[in-house]
Amino acid sequence: MGLTKRRLQFLNQLMELYQRTRLPIHYETLAKALGVSKWTAYDMMKEMEKTGFVSRSYEVNDKETGRSQVVFAPTVKAAELFRQERSDLVNPGDWEATANKIKQLLNSINHMSINELLRKIVDEIPSKTTNIEFCGYITGLLLAYLRKLGGKSEKLIHIVVNKTPSDQTRLLLFVGTVMGTIIQTVQEELSHEIADLVTEFVDMIHKLASNEQRMLADFVKEAFA
Repeated sequence: MGLTKRRLQFLNQLMELYQRTRLPIHYETLAKALGVSKWTAYDMMKEMEKTGFVSRSYEVNDKETGRSQVVFAPTVKAAELFRQERSDLVNPGDWEATANKIKQLLNSINHMSINELLRKIVDEIPSKTTNIEFCGYITGLLLAYLRKLGGKSEKLIHIVVNKTPSDQTRLLLFVGTVMGTIIQTVQEELSHEIADLVTEFVDMIHKLASNEQRMLADFVKEAFA
């Protein structure tokens, strides 16, 4: 991997902050999120820039007229690193625990707006360590949206998904159908984040073992019950 645990911690936090805004992050913002000095964060970003995991750019400093400030963003290499970090092995007991956590989030729908709930789920995704756990949270995110949407759309998607025989096809059909409505209704910033995550989901679903696809498909089917 080429990164110490501490550097990985900084990079992970940078990834999370970047995914929320889709904008480069000032090192002072990163420092506050990690509880370290801004100079520590700056030095760490410089070191990781040398290894190709972050890139720097400059933007106008609104607080000081005429001056620019250094900001950092994760690179494609960083994104690939976190994809590789996810294990392709899963224990059925671990999946059951993950499924229960997602169900708890879904049960909190009535207490949050749709954007608040989607944001909560999106913010938890970077910490997921297995492929099926990642895919499960993406599925949960889309189920949360669909439940909020309700009405004919939910019923129609339910019917179409349940009539699809293949687990993989069922999952891809579910994700594609729900995603088509999300882009039109949620906050623009959030819709871009979800689109990126769903793209990764589609790529990853083909890598899941057949029993993992079955567990995930059963989870979707159970959610519609």
